Amino acid sequence: MNIVAFAWAYIRSMRLYYAFITGIAGWIGVSFYSFCMPGQSGYLRNGLILVMLFLSWGINQIVNDYLGLPEDRINAPNRPMVTGALNPRLAMMVSTVLVVAVMIISWLLNPWAVLPVVVGVLLNVLYEYAKAWSLFGNAVFGLSIAMCTVYGFLAAGPLPTPVVTSNRVCVIALVALLNALMTYYTYFKDYVGDKAAGKRTFIVKYGLDVARHAGVVGAFLPTMAFFLFACVGWFPLQDILFGRDFIFCGVMTIFLQLWTAMLFFRVPVGERTYFSLVTNIRACVAGQVTLIAIFNGTLALYLFSASYVFIGFLFDQYKDAKS
Repeated sequence: MNIVAFAWAYIRSMRLYYAFITGIAGWIGVSFYSFCMPGQSGYLRNGLILVMLFLSWGINQIVNDYLGLPEDRINAPNRPMVTGALNPRLAMMVSTVLVVAVMIISWLLNPWAVLPVVVGVLLNVLYEYAKAWSLFGNAVFGLSIAMCTVYGFLAAGPLPTPVVTSNRVCVIALVALLNALMTYYTYFKDYVGDKAAGKRTFIVKYGLDVARHAGVVGAFLPTMAFFLFACVGWFPLQDILFGRDFIFCGVMTIFLQLWTAMLFFRVPVGERTYFSLVTNIRACVAGQVTLIAIFNGTLALYLFSASYVFIGFLFDQYKDAKS
């Protein structure tokens, strides 16, 4: 076996332009912990947590590719696992070893941090089957990414008291909603293969016309949910809700979400839907960065800029819409 070729195929299959989804979701938890418990979490510890969070997308993506081979043979016939460039069983073994390593490190950081890792892995496996049940698959995916936020918070240091508060639950709900919406748009790209493989996603079940109109409505849901939480007092943000950094990130997020919806509304099927993904990913990440802007505006601006640039850079390495 050529180890270099295997490693390259494995890395390609990780599709790291998506890594900012899990990375920034987890960064919310780490940053919020530092805000609540200043001085309790060091740079080395946080750096280790963030590396694991950014790589977690790719590690779990191998599992998704393995479980989704039937539809990938139609939707993405040039992916390494479909073409045979990546040995499926060996790739699964590597991902399993990496997940176990993450669990061990997490246990050493804080035993409670193992819980969101286990739940996230189980949700990731469930997701491949939940796709067949309309929007349930989107909800499962959103919850699996929200586990990254929980992980970042729990792994950052000793647990604060109380652990569960209304604003923390709202943040988790918003992360789940942002990612459920993000994955909804990705299903346009997979429409043909999902339909052939019997995956009854919302788009397959109700058709492209209904789905693209629903996508426009969905673009407003995260913003509406945020203001609902704020209006009923679940977000105690009176002093910082309208900070300049928060407003900038929020406005950019709304624009990207609406632009994503319009891209898929105008062209809901075909190769163009693949290239629309980059805007979709940026919109989701921007929404997550906006949540960081609530309590650390400067960090949010850095993350917004870096994420926007590097998502585009990494996505440009995947020119083949069938890979």
